Amino acid sequence: MVADNPQLDLVPVVGDISVQEDVDQIVEIIGSDNGLYGLVNNAGIMDNFQTISEVTDEVWERVFAVNVWGTMRMSRAAIPYMLENRQGAIVNLTSAAGLGGGAAGVAYTASKHAVIGMTKNTAIMYGPDGIRCNAVAPGGVITNIGGQMLSRRAQERIGAAMFVTSPGVATPEALAATITWLLSPDAGNVNGAVVSSDGGWKAF
Repeated sequence: MVADNPQLDLVPVVGDISVQEDVDQIVEIIGSDNGLYGLVNNAGIMDNFQTISEVTDEVWERVFAVNVWGTMRMSRAAIPYMLENRQGAIVNLTSAAGLGGGAAGVAYTASKHAVIGMTKNTAIMYGPDGIRCNAVAPGGVITNIGGQMLSRRAQERIGAAMFVTSPGVATPEALAATITWLLSPDAGNVNGAVVSSDGGWKAF
């Protein structure tokens, strides 16, 4: 990313958002430099479409560690900097799975519903302090998140709808445009919203 954008002042920081110490280091490096005014919680992992009778504790805990705990920890660490600046914008990545029940397995679906709850609560609690918090709900996106449909029940129930009738997948650039808008002053009146940037995925 740095090599592809030499005109930008980018500082890469490597960390695991499921580990509190890494989260603290990431936010401290960024916040102690020029302040912290925007946060995009984009990290996420899938669950191989396992149903509630199939999911293991290991899969459930790992999905929630990244998708829910990671989002919470990054926001919790960033908000004090935004409070100091009296402004900030947070964009959380949820999913079509956060708006319904037929786009993923039970762990991923539950985790993305939780992200929407965090988004709305954060918007209410910190809006008066100049901090906005919104969510973007994509459909399929060309990323390396991966996730095989290992569940036969999932294949039977949602396989055809997902891979035959869906609008297809979006490019990362298409999602980045939506995210950038929500971070910008142009979205200054948008707070606590869940924006479907999915090419019409949820219209089906």
